[in-house]
Amino acid sequence: DYMEDYEVKVPFQSLQALGCHVDAVCPSKKAGDTCPTAVHDFEGDQTYSEKPGHNFALTATFDDVDASGYDALVIPGGRSPEYLSL
Repeated sequence: DYMEDYEVKVPFQSLQALGCHVDAVCPSKKAGDTCPTAVHDFEGDQTYSEKPGHNFALTATFDDVDASGYDALVIPGGRSPEYLSL
């Protein structure tokens, strides 16, 4: 949840446009669920704000995915990498 909107949608749609099979998953969620995204906007020199993005639809269930069936992994920026590393 709360990945950077642009960093999840652009790679997902770009890979699809190239003809790749792409799945989006999230721990503890299943296909058809959505994840909220965030848009971070710099305001001033050193500060940014977080605004709501879109609800990004998941295409597969995390526990059912077999990593050996994929060629790449994309982890978008935002809060999600912090959560995943913890």
